[in-house]
Amino acid sequence: MEPRIGAVIVLIDEDGDINRINSIITEHSALILGRQGIPLRDRSTSVISLVLEGNTDMIGSLTGKLGRLRGVKVKSVLAG
Repeated sequence: MEPRIGAVIVLIDEDGDINRINSIITEHSALILGRQGIPLRDRSTSVISLVLEGNTDMIGSLTGKLGRLRGVKVKSVLAG
């Protein structure tokens, strides 16, 4: 499979396990071109945005693991 560029938004509510989220992201660090985290304290939510490069299986592994966590919502888009 050919590598693709993608973006992932991870929305984390107050029940989200930040340590587990960071662990999963670290496991997939070879895919990550850029990362930004923004705490939205007034909404009790945090947002992590990721820019990725990898094949669809690798990106799917990351988003799937994150999306199965309680208190986490994941949206992704792939180019090409």
